[in-house]
Amino acid sequence: MKKDISNILYVLLMIMVFGLSSAFGQCPNGTYVNILINPDQYPEESSWAIIDDYGDTVVSGGPYINIIDYSPQLTQLCIPNGSYTFEMYDEYGDGMNGALWGGQDGSFYVMHCGDTLVEPDSANFGFSSYHGFTLNDCAPPPPIFGCMDSLYVEFLPIATVDTGMCFTPKVFGCTDTNAFNFNPAANTDILTDSCTHTLELTDLAGNGWAGSFLQVFQGNNFLGIFTLDNGFDTTFTFELSISEPIEVKFNITQQSQFTSVQCGYSVYSEEHIAINAPGGFASPLAPFVTVMGMPYCGDDCIEKIYGCTNPIAINYDSLANTDDVSCYYDPGCTSPQYLEYYTQGYTADYDDGTCSTVAMWGCTDTTAFNYDTLANIDNGGCLPKIFGCMQPLAFNYNPNANTEDTCIAIVYGCMSQLAINYDSLANTDDGSCIGIVLGCTDTTAFNWNPSANVDDSSCVPVIYGCINPTQFNYDSAANTNDGSCIPFIYGCTDSIMFNYNPLANADNNTCIPYIYGCTDPSALNYSPQANSEDFSCIDYIYGCTDSTALNYDPLANTDNGSCITVVQGCMDQNAWNYNPLANMNFGHDSLGCLYAANCVGEPGNPYFLNDHCYAWVIEVDEYCCDNEWDDICQLTYNHCYDGWIGTLPPARFAPNKNLIMITDLLGRPAKENKNQLLFYIYDDGSVERKLIKKY
Repeated sequence: MKKDISNILYVLLMIMVFGLSSAFGQCPNGTYVNILINPDQYPEESSWAIIDDYGDTVVSGGPYINIIDYSPQLTQLCIPNGSYTFEMYDEYGDGMNGALWGGQDGSFYVMHCGDTLVEPDSANFGFSSYHGFTLNDCAPPPPIFGCMDSLYVEFLPIATVDTGMCFTPKVFGCTDTNAFNFNPAANTDILTDSCTHTLELTDLAGNGWAGSFLQVFQGNNFLGIFTLDNGFDTTFTFELSISEPIEVKFNITQQSQFTSVQCGYSVYSEEHIAINAPGGFASPLAPFVTVMGMPYCGDDCIEKIYGCTNPIAINYDSLANTDDVSCYYDPGCTSPQYLEYYTQGYTADYDDGTCSTVAMWGCTDTTAFNYDTLANIDNGGCLPKIFGCMQPLAFNYNPNANTEDTCIAIVYGCMSQLAINYDSLANTDDGSCIGIVLGCTDTTAFNWNPSANVDDSSCVPVIYGCINPTQFNYDSAANTNDGSCIPFIYGCTDSIMFNYNPLANADNNTCIPYIYGCTDPSALNYSPQANSEDFSCIDYIYGCTDSTALNYDPLANTDNGSCITVVQGCMDQNAWNYNPLANMNFGHDSLGCLYAANCVGEPGNPYFLNDHCYAWVIEVDEYCCDNEWDDICQLTYNHCYDGWIGTLPPARFAPNKNLIMITDLLGRPAKENKNQLLFYIYDDGSVERKLIKKY
């Protein structure tokens, strides 16, 4: 039996839309949990329970009796945070394996904060299936930073935190350069409020989506749930506002997750495709695949319609908004090859077929020198009769004359009244006049005129420089080349850079900064990034680099494995505490060696043990004073304070020092016992050795 798809979609929608939103509140002393049961064809056999860590049942559900086959059952719970076990039961013992009996398998899910905490490993789980899970407070959604002012171009509709990154105010208008009403100052189109969009669902196999579905949102508006029950495609229509992006969530069911590569969908209007997902979703996929897109419903741009826009024109087009220079007003002869073109009295812009007489161009003036008897249209080339002397050697010879007149003989001479040699009888100047020549008379000037004899204040001084505009030192004010032109030399002109070129006069942005370091690859501190030697190279010096070792080499920087472990002790064979295994004395030299001492005075009195060591009398042992000196006496009196020579350190006699602890030779805490060497540790940092002998 086929599942009731509409019920499944409704339940999943409630999980995503209501369940996720309720996870951040509205649940006192706990958090929301969604239990989704997809029964098989035997819902009366299925039940479940949630068990806490104490084994108590917190909540339970089922069996599901008198429900529509396969209809999903959603339960939303408010449960305190903690650890739980979800137990799914089947009374018959075949789990939710409905496919075994010719139906469809069931499933169960525990969802919290948008995550699936529990899902079945298999539909065939027998009588029961157990799954542990933990509930914690849902984390709030991450902030989305951006401009939240819708009056700016940078406006981000999905932003939740304003970053103040709003810079460009919106200027509304048509931004299409090809439109009739294009506004060059506009940066934002005035869009229509809404329009009808089409949602098209496709399946390459032609057998539908097998329960997969789409949820469509725009802002806070839920537009519906859509699926393809069967066939290759189906379409839906809805009105969309263009102020916010559209969100499509593709929900993949278990039945279709391996065939999701065949599913596709698109959202589009007449002008625009908002979302186009033609198929090819990889499998397996997460339960939800979200795609965002911005719907587009058109703008206020007006398309250019070309035609005649003049209402008085014969071919006026009332629909046109852009003139294409096609208007015409006066019919007539439009061919200049015909006489009617010129005699109709106007210039026709529409040929009406009245052209009949071929135009003959020529001079039509009967009084003209070149009158043409065949011409019917004057060409403006009529030549009047010009009377004059037509003799080339005469003074008044007129080369333009076409009708002979009286000639006058030539008289040569200077005809300028300003010249010194002016001849009033002359009618033809012979070039002999000596007169004023204006110009620059300064020989040092750029425009000196050697022919001038009267200065006209036009002199321009000589300005030397490079007058070649292609050279580096071109001088636009110069008018005389001085041979100083310097060609462009490109390179790094920054003197503090590694590749500085002192010959360059034009920077080509290739400068490389100095990187100082050791450039010797054989050095210990070689730096492959360095391009300038800083003389910091360090040679490899092999030796023992362990400062605690006996043969520690402070000059070595590379350990060669030769280190010898220090064994401290007294190395003097004559000392009471000689250690044959020691390779380093206690302290600086032989200060740690202990020797026999003479009997000394009262407690608190110092005495010498050796040249570098003081001791203090802790307790007077009469046996050591009256009898032989033995090991016990040695341990009793030798409380050497290493490193002090001369005046005894006053800290030894500090009246207020307090005992911190007592230890044995191995450093273990000990009680004050006789016939045992003990160490007394005080809060002033001093340490005393005592042996209280029991006789």
